[in-house]
Amino acid sequence: MKILVVDDDRDILRLVSIHLQKEGYRVVQAESAEEALAILEHEAVDLVIADVMMPNMNGFELTEILTNDLDIPVILLTAKGQLADKEQGFLAGSDDYIVKPFEPRELLFRVAVIARRLHKTQQRIIRVGNVRMDREHYELTIGEKTVILPMKEFELLAQLAQRAGSVTPRSLLIEEIWGQEADSELTLNTHMNRVRDRLKKYGATLEIQTVRGIGYKLEVRQ
Repeated sequence: MKILVVDDDRDILRLVSIHLQKEGYRVVQAESAEEALAILEHEAVDLVIADVMMPNMNGFELTEILTNDLDIPVILLTAKGQLADKEQGFLAGSDDYIVKPFEPRELLFRVAVIARRLHKTQQRIIRVGNVRMDREHYELTIGEKTVILPMKEFELLAQLAQRAGSVTPRSLLIEEIWGQEADSELTLNTHMNRVRDRLKKYGATLEIQTVRGIGYKLEVRQ
């Protein structure tokens, strides 16, 4: 998932970008709304995180263009917390609104929620290596054999499979499958190990790699 971060405050720009990159997201930076629109002329992104208070074109105006003309979801960042400002942000078309100062983890969870919504349009049938997944009927086929997986394990494998070859952040997997439940990190580790064991047991040509400090990547073994 590629995210464009727009803020005229370089410290905030750097802080937000660092945390997103640690989670495995690809980040593009812009210091003004005008620069952001120039970038979007030749580069596609999945989400924009934009500051409201910027010179010339502000975040509200940018959001209207992004949502109405380009159909790109937006999270607005602002030092303002008044209800009227939040209302203006949502009326402009923003998907979410975060008041500064904020905890980076809060931003990451909100990004994960939007990522989950975007992936609702994912394909029903996923094929990777010798594995075929039917997400509508929860059917998994490895080679010629149909394998029954518990629902959580099936969804976990499906999340990795639809992003095969790319890193899937741990926070996204947790938000997608368990929400913000307690002990979800331990739960994720336990389920991931079970999925790995099943792939090996049934001869899948897939391997789940751990990307330290970020998440997981599904690769096809040669």
